[in-house]
Amino acid sequence: MKIGVIGVGHLGQHHARIFSELDDSELIGVYDIDFQRAETIAQQNHCKKFQSVKDLLKKVDAVSIATPTTTHFNYCKESLNAGKHIFVEKPICSNLEDAKELVSIAENNNLKIQVGHIERFNPAIMALSKILLNPIFIEANRIAPFTPRGSDVPVVLDLMIHDIDIILSLMRTRVKNIKAVGIPILTNDIDIANAKIEFENGALANITASRISLKRERKIRFFQKNMYISLDYQKKDVQVVKKSVEIEQVMKEIMSGKRQPDISELYNRQKLEIIEKEPLKSELENFVDAIQNNKRPIVNGRDGYEALRVAFMIMKDIEKNRKESKLI
Repeated sequence: MKIGVIGVGHLGQHHARIFSELDDSELIGVYDIDFQRAETIAQQNHCKKFQSVKDLLKKVDAVSIATPTTTHFNYCKESLNAGKHIFVEKPICSNLEDAKELVSIAENNNLKIQVGHIERFNPAIMALSKILLNPIFIEANRIAPFTPRGSDVPVVLDLMIHDIDIILSLMRTRVKNIKAVGIPILTNDIDIANAKIEFENGALANITASRISLKRERKIRFFQKNMYISLDYQKKDVQVVKKSVEIEQVMKEIMSGKRQPDISELYNRQKLEIIEKEPLKSELENFVDAIQNNKRPIVNGRDGYEALRVAFMIMKDIEKNRKESKLI
């Protein structure tokens, strides 16, 4: 399958590298508004540099779009209208109306959209398939030091949307209510935010995202009956803590004073096996496979739209609360 990459900056350069290495794809060429950058990446990956998106689209079956969020809609629409399948980095678009239009164009023309919610392909998240998840409470924290990349959109669209997508994919129930707060610190947009999401089945999620922290941390925990699961995206580590089968007798003896509390007697801890693989490679392999075998991508256009919809619900509540508290 013939592939082109639009945008070869920080992320796009890796798209080009991986597509040039995959057995089932052929990297035809790249395009970037920085022609010298495009030339450099084309030389590194033994492909052609194109002077325009229009010329690139004439030569490929599909494109990968790794440009700033505000440009996604135009590049995606041009590619879909040219009859090309698209992979687009998250978020799918900078507004819901544009995202909805892209999904409609793709579905009406039997074209694939895959959205780059890369955490779905994190080996730690993939390992969760071994666990029957039915959480009643989820806590997610995603914090990082400031970088200019991604700062063209609020932190909700830049960082929090990763956890929004993961949680929506695992809950499989609709959002009932959202309460959120956030403020700008270094930029004119929201730089730190917290959202409390209530689902129709009664489950709750508490999500925090910050791009002004002094350290980098990406963790999520799932609490459900008799167990909780702690997942570290960065370390690719998943710990499952289950209630001990002897806990009732142990608790009786502890409460009666016959023994001192010992956490090892209350819980059993299990570390899930992690199969190491570059998440971006898994993601792009899934894109190629979905096209070649007419499958649903793991993160399709509708998934990207739904994550964006919830993100905008969060941002709307943030703005409402800022106005009411006079923090604007």
